[in-house]
Amino acid sequence: MDPKQRSMREAMISEKVEDLIINKDDTVSGLIIKLKRMGGFMAPRVAKAAEILKEMFSSGATNFLSFTGNVVSTGLRGTLAQLIRSGNFSAIVTTCGALDHDIARSFGARYACGEFDVDDSMLNELEIHRLGNVFIPLEDYGPLIERVMREHLPQIMKDRSEISPSDLAREFGRRINDDSSILRAAFEKGVPVFVPGIVDGSFGTNLFFYDQANKLKLDLFKDMNLLLNMVFDSKKTGALIIGGGISKHHVIWWNQFKDGLDYCVYLTTAQEYDGSLSGALPKEAISWGKIKPTAKHVAVIGDVTITLPLIVPALL
Repeated sequence: MDPKQRSMREAMISEKVEDLIINKDDTVSGLIIKLKRMGGFMAPRVAKAAEILKEMFSSGATNFLSFTGNVVSTGLRGTLAQLIRSGNFSAIVTTCGALDHDIARSFGARYACGEFDVDDSMLNELEIHRLGNVFIPLEDYGPLIERVMREHLPQIMKDRSEISPSDLAREFGRRINDDSSILRAAFEKGVPVFVPGIVDGSFGTNLFFYDQANKLKLDLFKDMNLLLNMVFDSKKTGALIIGGGISKHHVIWWNQFKDGLDYCVYLTTAQEYDGSLSGALPKEAISWGKIKPTAKHVAVIGDVTITLPLIVPALL
């Protein structure tokens, strides 16, 4: 072993794995510091995610918050609203399902704690939808969202026939009175909510039905132009990306036009081995120019309903 190899070896084994001792007076933020020193396996990545996000928030970067609709059916909805109100994000990119769940819950839908292991045929007979282990009465989803949109869309579209998805999201946020609502929080902070897959859900279907009688034009290009300008007007960009799919890709896609994100944290359960976009790690995005080679990035593999509540206290 030559001196260079010996030096490299010493550097690689310099950080000692420390046993995790949990005390009754430990804070969550203090626990994050301990997780960093555990060595294995995802624990150090949870700590690294918090470190990257702290730097991202203080760097003056234009920051994107991306998440999938399923998490809005859980109590994590309130955490997302809290993050939006923190003022650290300039834009939100999400799915139509997120609008569905946020609007339904904002207008009184009963989302209940259920189980994964249950007879779904029985639930169908009882008219209960199952989203993982969240139970939703049939009448508190599609029919409720339809009633809300029938009431508010004519007001929103009065004197106009064209609107962008982000303007629609803002107008519904204006009409929501719920502190845990992501749309309300975004409206209060002036943060645009981009929904590239706007027609893929109850919200989008109701837009289609409204159009049949009233002729509504969705201006998708207005949102694309706004996103592009946000990226190009930024010295740096960063993203907290929860889950995969279209909301994840939309963030990294637009950032490639300015050489990629400077900061990026993925929170996901997806794996890369099927070649999916949802499972692709930050290093793969580097090959596409969607994340800079010099970017600070990490992927935390785990259920976000566990990992995000661990990370947020260290940020706030």
